Amino acid sequence: MLDIKWIRDNPDLLDAALKKRNKIPCAAELIQLDETHRTLLTQVQELQSERNAVAKAFGEAKRKGESADDLGARATEIKQSLATLEEQSSKAQNGLEYLLAVTPNMAREEVPAGADEEDNELIKTWGELPTFEFEPKRHFDLGEDLGLMDFETAAKMSGSRFVILRGALAKLERALANFMLDRHIETYGYEEIQPPVLVKDQAFYGAGLLPKFADNAFKTTEDHWLIPTSEVPLSNMVSDSIVEEKNLPLRFVAHTPCFRSEAGAAGRDTRGMIRLHQFNKVELVSITHPNETLKEHERMVSCAESILESLKLPYRRMLLCGGDMGIQSEKTYDLEVWLPGEDTYREISSCSTCGDYQARRMKARFRPSETVEGKKAKPQLLNTLNGSGLAVGRTVVAILENYQQADGSIVVPEVLRPYMSGLEIIKKR
Repeated sequence: MLDIKWIRDNPDLLDAALKKRNKIPCAAELIQLDETHRTLLTQVQELQSERNAVAKAFGEAKRKGESADDLGARATEIKQSLATLEEQSSKAQNGLEYLLAVTPNMAREEVPAGADEEDNELIKTWGELPTFEFEPKRHFDLGEDLGLMDFETAAKMSGSRFVILRGALAKLERALANFMLDRHIETYGYEEIQPPVLVKDQAFYGAGLLPKFADNAFKTTEDHWLIPTSEVPLSNMVSDSIVEEKNLPLRFVAHTPCFRSEAGAAGRDTRGMIRLHQFNKVELVSITHPNETLKEHERMVSCAESILESLKLPYRRMLLCGGDMGIQSEKTYDLEVWLPGEDTYREISSCSTCGDYQARRMKARFRPSETVEGKKAKPQLLNTLNGSGLAVGRTVVAILENYQQADGSIVVPEVLRPYMSGLEIIKKR
């Protein structure tokens, strides 16, 4: 979240940033709630001090055998007034904390203004689009024709937006995850993590998903959330802690199942594997010094791009406009892979820098190495970054559509064959 002290000093900058995100300005409302809360808090503290003084005077009067009726009456008045003021203060504080929690991060200067994906900026394209001597099919037609992708059976046991992969396609998904992990760990130096996929409210809040995105997640009856991405547990590995600057950056990678209710996706991508309730993803998270954030962001995107390039999948990099970014992000690149069956590009990775937005929620700090007048410098907020490296299911989709053959078989990308026991072509089961 943003710092209320900064907002008090820079209301115009906040409102301009919200306008860039196509959001309603709220600096005045935040400042008013803050002023109300601080005023009420001062009044509570003054009454508490008076209550203590009255109680002391009451005790002394009793010890001396003097009348204390007036003091007793005043004590009763203070008690009633305190109850009212504390309730009002709590209400103002809750209102302020909620509005701060749903106010999006400040977009960086280079982020274009805009409302949605139509206003995103093309940064680059890579690879030649494949050509076919036949009408290319969509991934779900290919998978079902191969007998290796089963939505019908999955729907019987789980409902819509689930899939069963069988045989060579199940192995292909596993091969992709292992290939991605090996590349990110061995080439790029990420530390592999196997995190929980069930987390509590504070972890969801720290990552910026509460209170705004509760409807797009699944919650258990035991008050745990199923993670929509392993960004949540990976970023929370530094919550309520102080990291020594010499240990930065921290780079984590995890392969986990992810769960999303897709509450806002009614009628969109109802067929196929593009928008499932359960899917697998390889996620990258970096914890950095603020001065290294942009450099780390470019590095992270290049790590994700290297996977697509090794698989020889055409893609483009888009810089998201303010209105298309997530609430936590200050700058986001989307990587969109070419899908011949749809004749369009679709998102396969989203890489964001969040600045100190998540760190402030998580109380995640680092201690600078330098000293000030011989003393250790005060801890400062960390910066966090996250990115898909890649969404595994969508990579399966991209391979099916880009490597399809006239007879419906699928050529296995050369780089994956060692992970597929040498299999070169996926054929009908």
